[in-house]
Amino acid sequence: MDILLNVITNEKIIEEITISGSKSESNRLLILQQLFPEISIANLSDSDDSVHLQQALSTKGSTIDIGHAGTAMRFLVGYFASKKNSEVVLTGSERMQQRPIGILVEALRDLGAEISYEEKEGYPPVRITGQTIAKDKVQINGNVSSQYISSLLLMGTHLAKGITISLIGKVTSIPYIKMTLSLLNQLGISTRFEGNTIQVFPVKQLQKQTVVVESDWSSASYFYSVAAFSEIGSTIQLSAYKKESLQGDSCLAEIYSHFGVETVFDQNTISLKKVRPTDAGPLTLDLKNAPDIAQTIAVTCFGLGVACHLTGLHTLKIKETDRLEALEAELKKLGAVLTITNESLSLSASTKIQENIAIKTYNDHRMAMAFAPLAFKVPIAILDAEVVSKSYQKFWKDMQQIGIQIKEL
Repeated sequence: MDILLNVITNEKIIEEITISGSKSESNRLLILQQLFPEISIANLSDSDDSVHLQQALSTKGSTIDIGHAGTAMRFLVGYFASKKNSEVVLTGSERMQQRPIGILVEALRDLGAEISYEEKEGYPPVRITGQTIAKDKVQINGNVSSQYISSLLLMGTHLAKGITISLIGKVTSIPYIKMTLSLLNQLGISTRFEGNTIQVFPVKQLQKQTVVVESDWSSASYFYSVAAFSEIGSTIQLSAYKKESLQGDSCLAEIYSHFGVETVFDQNTISLKKVRPTDAGPLTLDLKNAPDIAQTIAVTCFGLGVACHLTGLHTLKIKETDRLEALEAELKKLGAVLTITNESLSLSASTKIQENIAIKTYNDHRMAMAFAPLAFKVPIAILDAEVVSKSYQKFWKDMQQIGIQIKEL
């Protein structure tokens, strides 16, 4: 489905939006629920990724296709590696089969797992023969996707000796590692993270409990962008969020103050208030701990004529698409002047935005959602708009609620 987005009026926005549970938290908890059935989950994410993961965990078949769900792939490799007497082939979409998984597989093999590649070495699909993992110590590079490390941590909760992970070199995406550890602590599982060593201590059984998933901060980023584009006095209230969040993307609250957006925390909500004009100066950010909001920030800067230099983006090369190349291509179509490297994006300040440009989404939900708020500046088309269901099922409905008119092309 291709759609045209437009905003007719520039009146102040006063709206309340409820966003489903964090995909990152939900997917970790779904794995933990399989290992510890005492856990119940409330406010579970309705994203495609979480739906795919639930289906994969309940399937009786020998081949599991998780589509574009990268988190599910990484977490399931660890889960099935330690599931005794099981044998499965994990596969996914064409893009998923281009996303490397060799570093995680090697770490699991070092622990004693039996995993082989069905086609290309280092990439899905993989065949996993589950067995009892006896070893409890492993090394892995610290600058890899945090999902590799979290996969090992989640699996380690059910090993007889727990697990000790030594991270080699510089550690990136620390907030996502800490999210996993905080969830384990919340459930009653002891952990330790000192220097470059992470330890999960063994536990046989947990107390019966219900975990309420916080709403997704990555999803909130698109409303921060809308707030930045809106008239002074606009307020968008979002639920359900915590001031002391486990999610790295909660840094949005500080970052968007540059665009005149104030974040007010209440019990279970945040209110995004446009209180002043955007700062004219350039924005320099290291997003190594929150790479998923890079697309939103780049588009916001472009829409407001703000120069930016974003670094720490090396993991964007192996997402649903090469997000840096995709951003460069689509922003240039709109008239942006920018350069990218393997880990950074530099955007020049500009005042003109081309109208009625069709934005390709590259099978990437975040491309569609990051560009959508630009409709508050110019009419814009989004191709394959249904891709948003990967993480945010009712995104377009919520965009309509805050004033974006949507016409199917």
